[in-house]
Amino acid sequence: MLTTTVCVALSAAGLAIAILTAYRRRYLRATRIAAFALIPVGLAMAGLATLGGRIGRAVGDWAADLVFRPTVWAGFAVLALSVVLFTMTRLVGRRTRTSREAPAAESRPAVAPTASAPSLGPGRKREEPKRKAGKSDGLEDFEDIEAILKKHGI
Repeated sequence: MLTTTVCVALSAAGLAIAILTAYRRRYLRATRIAAFALIPVGLAMAGLATLGGRIGRAVGDWAADLVFRPTVWAGFAVLALSVVLFTMTRLVGRRTRTSREAPAAESRPAVAPTASAPSLGPGRKREEPKRKAGKSDGLEDFEDIEAILKKHGI
């Protein structure tokens, strides 16, 4: 009951400020103030104000228990032990998995030692680069450069 009274008083004060702001012909600002002023009474009517009080009391009780009860500290110690055990099993699981995979990877060579070109798979042949007809040597680029230089008189 007291919570509802306080919320209604807050809303009434906010609406009074909104009316004074509207009197000064600042309607947009007055509308915003009225919107904020209606929040406390809406929370009280929906029951959320008392719910917030209950949550606040529960958090306060828990914090007091945290400070004054050793069983709460023991609970945190048990949680910490659980996290440590979980991370240790993950690390040991990774280590045993990599130690089992390592000999298998070492038994087969990654690259054939006598290979001179990369393997293209069975049945595929390497394509030769295409050459222009009549040019057997690789001087076609130089001939183009020579033609450009002659054009500019160099």
